[in-house]
Amino acid sequence: MTHDFHQFWLRVTAIVVGVFGPVFFLGTMLPTAGPAALTLDLLGWPLDGAQTFADPTTRFLSALTGGFLLGWGVMIWMLATRVHHHAPEAVRRSVLVGLLAWFVLDSLGSALSGNPSNVLFNILVLLVAVGPLWWPARPLDQPK
Repeated sequence: MTHDFHQFWLRVTAIVVGVFGPVFFLGTMLPTAGPAALTLDLLGWPLDGAQTFADPTTRFLSALTGGFLLGWGVMIWMLATRVHHHAPEAVRRSVLVGLLAWFVLDSLGSALSGNPSNVLFNILVLLVAVGPLWWPARPLDQPK
């Protein structure tokens, strides 16, 4: 694994995380809540239409979630493009630990709230987001 490939994968991770931000932002307004409701319905399997955004509290939580996810995605992108060159291992580890922290708390909360199916989706997102970041890259001075 090379540092260049890690930097590329950090961008993939940023997109995987950040793409959920605008989706949940759309959930803040009833006329545009469809994509967020479908996403939440999918994550709370089975697809039964039980998740709605009719309650203002749900829409507010969707605003917070959308903002956090977009911000986290942008931060990962900035780490990949602005910091990684200077501290590749520190960036890799920081993003990896952040993803693991999200996974544990989100999965535990999902299971405790009666939505254990989301743990399976979380595993899939974790595997895609972490990808090759699980392993350190070769030192910069080591030949290919």
